[in-house]
Amino acid sequence: MERITLTAEKRDAAGKGVARSLRRAGSIPAILYRAGSSTPLKINAKELSKFIRTTQGEQVMVNLSFADGENKVALVKDYQVDPINGELLHTDFFEVSLTEEIRVTVHITTTGEPIGVKRDGGLLQHGIRELEIECLPDKIPGHITVDVKHLERGKSVHVSDLSLGEGIKILTEAGKLIATVTAPVVEAAAAPAEAEAPAEPEVVKKGKKEEAAGEKEKA
Repeated sequence: MERITLTAEKRDAAGKGVARSLRRAGSIPAILYRAGSSTPLKINAKELSKFIRTTQGEQVMVNLSFADGENKVALVKDYQVDPINGELLHTDFFEVSLTEEIRVTVHITTTGEPIGVKRDGGLLQHGIRELEIECLPDKIPGHITVDVKHLERGKSVHVSDLSLGEGIKILTEAGKLIATVTAPVVEAAAAPAEAEAPAEPEVVKKGKKEEAAGEKEKA
């Protein structure tokens, strides 16, 4: 698994005011979690923003390097972005041990145009977009690519069809759907409405009434 080094510095102060000051000074506040404990950090804003931007949607291991020579291996747990300007506000990491298996969620991507779409005009429908796995940190794939070129109309790919290699245990339910090719939706032709019998003109009705009145007068 790819590993990127980021220079980190431990910090004592916390709070919204401190976070704003850090960002103005060119750093991003962060927290490193490990076994119920947490360590506040600050990381260079340009380095961390570039890392988040270029690895978005990927599981990438990070080597947090400290000035005293200490190094921590971690994965990104979560991050916050300003909804208006898109700037990175905060990042959470969780520390991992290279000798301990961990549970992580990995993004699923599909590749190729299914034959059932290209040849038969079907529609590619997606199921789950993430897969939960358990393995050693070095074996975590950045993402999982599923080739769907072979899918004919009416065929599907499920979690049970995946093979991720030795040492990677899939925790997601085997029957979960990843992708399927369905028949195109055809709108039923609207049945022609039955022609309604034209309403009898009012003048005709009046004429009948007048005839009936005339007959009574003659009687």
